[in-house]
Amino acid sequence: MDEVKLRKRNLLLFPLGTIGRDMVYSLVTSYLLTYILFTRSLTAAQLGAVTAIMVAARVFDALNDPIMGNIIERTRSRWGKFKPWLVIGIALTSVVVYIVFNTDLQGWSFIWLFGIFYFTYSIAYTMHDISYWGMVPALSSDPDARNQFTSRATLCAGIGGTAASLFIPMLTTGEGALGGSTNVAYGRIALIICVLAPLFLCFTIFGARERRDDLREAAPPISLKKVVRTIARNDQLLWIAVIFLLQQVGNNFILGGIASTYIYFDFGYNGGLYSIFNTVGMFVTAFLMIFYPAISRRIHRKKLMGILAVVSTVGYAVMVLPGLLLPSSMVKFWIIVVGYMLANFGQYGYYLIMMISIINTVEYNELTCGSRDEAIIASLRPFLTKLSTAITVAMTSASYLIFGVTNYTNQISSLESASAAGAITEAEKLSSISQVLSGVQHGQTLGLVLCMTLIPWALMMLSYHLYQKHYKLDEEEYDRICAELAKKAAQS
Repeated sequence: MDEVKLRKRNLLLFPLGTIGRDMVYSLVTSYLLTYILFTRSLTAAQLGAVTAIMVAARVFDALNDPIMGNIIERTRSRWGKFKPWLVIGIALTSVVVYIVFNTDLQGWSFIWLFGIFYFTYSIAYTMHDISYWGMVPALSSDPDARNQFTSRATLCAGIGGTAASLFIPMLTTGEGALGGSTNVAYGRIALIICVLAPLFLCFTIFGARERRDDLREAAPPISLKKVVRTIARNDQLLWIAVIFLLQQVGNNFILGGIASTYIYFDFGYNGGLYSIFNTVGMFVTAFLMIFYPAISRRIHRKKLMGILAVVSTVGYAVMVLPGLLLPSSMVKFWIIVVGYMLANFGQYGYYLIMMISIINTVEYNELTCGSRDEAIIASLRPFLTKLSTAITVAMTSASYLIFGVTNYTNQISSLESASAAGAITEAEKLSSISQVLSGVQHGQTLGLVLCMTLIPWALMMLSYHLYQKHYKLDEEEYDRICAELAKKAAQS
């Protein structure tokens, strides 16, 4: 197959593989804590245990990511170094996710199961996540092609995440809950997603073809020292790691459960409202997903970041003002939705820039250190994403405890369990939940809306400042590095 046809094939089939993966990611990252809050009655100690497990597992998994990247880099098989781990990782991920969303355990028995699940899930997801994104540098070293692969893959990731964000709240909360209760609904949704994830990844496994030139070389030894040395000696990788972590903590905070809780508390127990909030916020990012390659050819990344920062600042201001000044109403809801749309547009643009910036350190590493180490460098992105979600979980749980969220969610989870057991009708359940939510104080909803606007904005602005000052691999410098590498290759 000639290079042009292969590139077209890869541009079609590689991105499709991540749609189902990101449905799983959205289910676990954005809705797991909400699922637990609204289906389990938790004491403060049990919520603390859930938080500790999620933080510990994420930190462990984050530290494990570069090691997994090193293992992938060492893999030699007839299917390449990436695809075997795609298969193993997605199969194990689907099994453990299905189990945790389809259990009737309560109390500490559930906490023990949750601990086993979360650590297993973290390891399994790492296998296919690093393998998937590690393939991007192996598909092409051409800057424009790499932008296309990244933007199309993030487009498909956005499709998967948006589909999950649209249907999960709508089909699990309120009148539209499948099976009449949140407990049953999450189990059915998990089953559907856990079947779709491996099916979509088959497009990548069987359809995409990556470069395998480095497989002719002897496999490097699995070494923690190698991982640490690769990251530590690449100063541009270190700076973009810090910048990406800060941006991701802020970006994930609003979607880690705090936004859905705020909407249910301020506007009613209606999953459709959160679906609207999330879907409208994600829909606008489709523009960037589709047109980022064209935009990047006309506007340099550092200038584009300044434009995106202004858009997000306006968005956060639009969100926070009605939260401070207006009573609960649908007008207030729609103003906040529009604000989030603008804020998320800027944040997602930052995410795309960070993705490209991390990947571009591969050639910098090759020039300065003599090796590409694609899988190790690619492993840093999921490492930072998971570390950021660990920080986000801790911040979200702290916010829940500070603003007394569990006082209300425990009552709701008891009503959901009674409905699932047939002890009360769905109408009785919804009526009782409305009474519970009527007791939420204005100060509590105000605290939640301030958390989900001011914190993301502050961290975004800090990441902008650090990127402008310390990240040197702009478009001109990257082209210079690629030209120098090509010159060396021609001479060898």
